[in-house]
Amino acid sequence: MTGLVIHDTLSNSRKQLLIDEKIRIYLCGVTVYDDAHIGHARTIVIFDTLRRFLEANGNDVDLIQNFTDVDDKIIKKASDTATSTDSVSKKYIENYFEEFDALNIKRAVEYPKATEHIPDMISLISDLITKKIAYTAKNGVYFSVSKFSEYGKLSKKNIEELESGSRIEVDESKNNPLDFALWKFSDSSPVWDSPWGSGRPGWHIECSAMSIKYLGENFDIHGGGRDLIFPHHENEIAQSESFTGKPFAKIWMHAGMITINGEKMSKSLGNVKTVRHVLENWGPNIIRLFSLSGHYSKPIDYTEELLKENLVKWRQLETCYYELRLADGIGGLDSISSDILNSKQKFDAAIENDFNTPLALTEFFNMIKIINGLAAEEKITKDITGMAMPILEYMLDVLGLKLIKATDDEIKSVFELIGKREECRKNKQFEEADTIRDKISDMGIHLIDHKEKTLWMKKEEIKADT
Repeated sequence: MTGLVIHDTLSNSRKQLLIDEKIRIYLCGVTVYDDAHIGHARTIVIFDTLRRFLEANGNDVDLIQNFTDVDDKIIKKASDTATSTDSVSKKYIENYFEEFDALNIKRAVEYPKATEHIPDMISLISDLITKKIAYTAKNGVYFSVSKFSEYGKLSKKNIEELESGSRIEVDESKNNPLDFALWKFSDSSPVWDSPWGSGRPGWHIECSAMSIKYLGENFDIHGGGRDLIFPHHENEIAQSESFTGKPFAKIWMHAGMITINGEKMSKSLGNVKTVRHVLENWGPNIIRLFSLSGHYSKPIDYTEELLKENLVKWRQLETCYYELRLADGIGGLDSISSDILNSKQKFDAAIENDFNTPLALTEFFNMIKIINGLAAEEKITKDITGMAMPILEYMLDVLGLKLIKATDDEIKSVFELIGKREECRKNKQFEEADTIRDKISDMGIHLIDHKEKTLWMKKEEIKADT
């Protein structure tokens, strides 16, 4: 059970997530015409962390994340590269899994593709036509916005504002400029047969059909970036609730955008940071820390300075883990147990309070600071490790952070080499001692020299940390 409260975009208020047998989450995924960028990564890291927290607290989660694999951008990419739309989408789906697996994103329960659910979309559209909420025009089948009295309730826009908005597609065959396409007539590939003519689905109908199929007519959380609130999610609500006659999602949770040094990320500015590029330079853990360092609902600015700050914290975390892992001796719990237990309680409370990951991270690193402070005074014992390590591992799992951990055999081997090095230093055999240190370094081990002993850790190699 959890007391998680999340800000619901639809009601513009905080709502408690009510726990049933399963928590059902639908996350709008990527359109697979190009490589994913850091903005996609932030949204997916946020929802992966939400899922991890729920599961770590004993809840079953069904997370569905779609791929939009039929779209004008995919068709253009196929044309530009003289290949098929299937080849384009297949390439970028493969790239997606390679990159997001590296980011330690847990695989969704299902990754439905739009092209595999055309019959579901046709069925939904047919129902809307029967109800006279959708109509056939010259260029396709359209949803009649005037038939859904609550249109605009998610984006908080009124009809007059929307009609004058620049994002409305101009099509003189539509009854109303606001009406949006459910099915687009076309003779050029890719196309599918339908009762109204050959063509392909509109963007919005895809997510309605797939979310209802996999999660039911009224599920717990619908997520995505804030840029999807209008028109995508607004249109999803209109067509889904017209189809089912029920509220669509119980909570609408939207992640803020990423800017690059204060500017909007765009290809025209040449400042798009792909997931692959950031992974190669900073690694998965720094990306996850960065993505969670601002409140999920707010924009966050991607800067080298912020990444470097998170790198410093990551190094402190690596030190903390190995100080605990390699501790010896007994006692010392009185000096730390309440602080560590309080850290976990505050960590959980921060996440339960509208998924406040910046505050959760503050509590996390405060705990690390306490442990590292004791380590500097050589006061870490096995008893302290026995109490602190499970809490540290819990927080690492929730945050999706992955340390490079030494095996028991490696620990034994390294301590044998350290013993030999210490013996050489005592005998003033400094050249031999340096040779052993180099051998240890070649194993990816970094020594931590205390006054009374030498400990060590394995550090993640990060290209930017050079």
